[in-house]
Order: sequence, then structure tokens, then C-alpha cells
Amino acid sequence: MANTSVPDRQLIEGKPALVVIDIQKSTFIDNSAVRSIDNMPGYKERMIAAKDLIDSAHERDVPVIFIQEVHRPDFVDFGRELDGREGIHCLDGDPRTEIAKEEMGFLDGDYIVPKRRYSAFFGTDFEILLRGLQVNTLILCGGLTDVCVHYTFVDAHQSDYFCRVVEDCVAGSSIEAHEAALNAMEYLQTGARQQRSAVIEAISEYNAAA
Repeated sequence: MANTSVPDRQLIEGKPALVVIDIQKSTFIDNSAVRSIDNMPGYKERMIAAKDLIDSAHERDVPVIFIQEVHRPDFVDFGRELDGREGIHCLDGDPRTEIAKEEMGFLDGDYIVPKRRYSAFFGTDFEILLRGLQVNTLILCGGLTDVCVHYTFVDAHQSDYFCRVVEDCVAGSSIEAHEAALNAMEYLQTGARQQRSAVIEAISEYNAAA
């Protein structure tokens, strides 16, 4: 039975954090025609657009958490990740694996959480960090919409965080997969899909001292 009493939620409930998922140097320095991971058209431009969110979060003292996928060079921690369509990627020590700090305006005081799997929660200290920061709302941007963003959203939802995904600052493996993932996230939390302009406005009105 459909939920007929959906609570009226604000875009930001309680204390927010901006979670920047897997915006790494490869997006900006790897122009290979065939990539180890499929990217939908306009992928790079959507990652660049995320900098506006980061700048806004910095201005209002909203925590910015960069998630970094990284794997050991001997492949021992890939698990089943190479059983699908993805090739070898994000190896430790490869310049393409580094966080795109310059492009994204990384500042001292921002956080980096490395991960070995798709979800930022799986086998990391991400939730310990969120609890320490007393965060209630996660604002997600980055890639891939249908993989790391989606899986992080689901784990956050199941841990009772309010989740917002900035649909023009995420990109998927294909347009179809991107849209399907956004719809799946909206199914879990009504109002999860948000535009960059609305998120920036909500952040600009956020009072970190309140």
C-alpha cells in the first residue's frame, strides 16, 4: 500500500554534509576513447558543475567529505568488482586515482574517506565521521549515479540519514542507467532528487551556528 502520509521534509534537515563521490583526477586527465568504466555523455561537465556546490558549502561551513575509490596495485581488494563491465581502475599510486583537489577547490579542513567498494559506508570510517560531525542530511554529488552514488544513498537511507542527490552534478554509466538510479533514489525518499540551484540556495540559507 502506498504511503499516504509522507512527512513534509525540508531540503536540509538538521545538519548537512556535502559528500563528493569519486571525483578523481581521471575525469580530467584521462581522455581515452575507451575508458575502464563507462561514462555517459557530459560526464566531465557534470563533475565540474559540482564545484559550485563545494564552494557554497565552504562559504557556509558545511562539512565537505570527498570519497575516493582506491585499490591496491596487486588487485587483492577488487573482489567481484571486475566480474562485470568495469576494467581495472583506481589503483593506488596512479595519478588518475588522486582526488581532483585543484579542480574541485579542496581546502584544508575537508575530509577524505578512501573506499574499496562502491558504497562509501562499506568497510570505511565514513559513518564514524558522520556521527562525529553530528550530520543528519547527506547531499550527494559525483559518480557514478547508478553505482557508487546509488549504493551510498541506499546505505545512508538504511542508516536513517536524510539523503539528497544533486541530479545535475551526478553522472552515470549511461543516460538510461543515470535516470533509473535517480528514480530509484526518489522512490526511497520523496524529494531526494534536487537541482544544483535549489541545493545552493538551501546551503546559502543554512546557519551552521544555529
